[in-house]
Amino acid sequence: MRQNFDEKLSRSFQSPVARQSLVVGKIIVVLIQEMSKQESLELLARAHLGRLACAHKAQPYVVPFYFAYDNEYLYSFSTFGQKIEWMRANPKVCVEADEVVSPQQWVSVIVFGRYEELPNIPQWRGAREYARIKLQQRNAIWWEPGYAKTILHDTERPLAPFFYRIHVVQISGHRATPKPAPSRGTSPSMTGPIGNEWLQKILRPVRKQT
Repeated sequence: MRQNFDEKLSRSFQSPVARQSLVVGKIIVVLIQEMSKQESLELLARAHLGRLACAHKAQPYVVPFYFAYDNEYLYSFSTFGQKIEWMRANPKVCVEADEVVSPQQWVSVIVFGRYEELPNIPQWRGAREYARIKLQQRNAIWWEPGYAKTILHDTERPLAPFFYRIHVVQISGHRATPKPAPSRGTSPSMTGPIGNEWLQKILRPVRKQT
């Protein structure tokens, strides 16, 4: 029975989601569409703040970070800590970035990538300077939050700077756009008089189980 409910729930969420807008009596249908690779990369080029996820010994860890995208790489800066330690051990990472106008209008991209450190040695001096320039062009306070004073377990964290980049291996994106719901009777609709009949229908098996 639980499997049948999960299948119904999955099928329901493959359709546009109906939401009640702040305007009383008006129903908004949200259409979620897949973005092309080029559109997803263009979002990365516009954005400068995202969420960086890494994992170590089956434990995930996610933090906000500033970045600058250029030619298949996300450039960033940090001080040594759990994030750098974990990415050194497991360089496979994931990045999320988005632009949100409202719950009915947004774009979001997911990047699967690989961590690459830019060490402070002569061979990497050019790459480090390139990263600094790109970050400064995208954000005037590019060194935050990586270089902010941090106290962990009553001990101040050493402020040793690290430049690094994420090589974009795979990227996908989705866009949500609001559309007026069709009039009742003109075409099949998920929405009822209060705009959530579709949700009541898929959640009804849960109530029966409880």
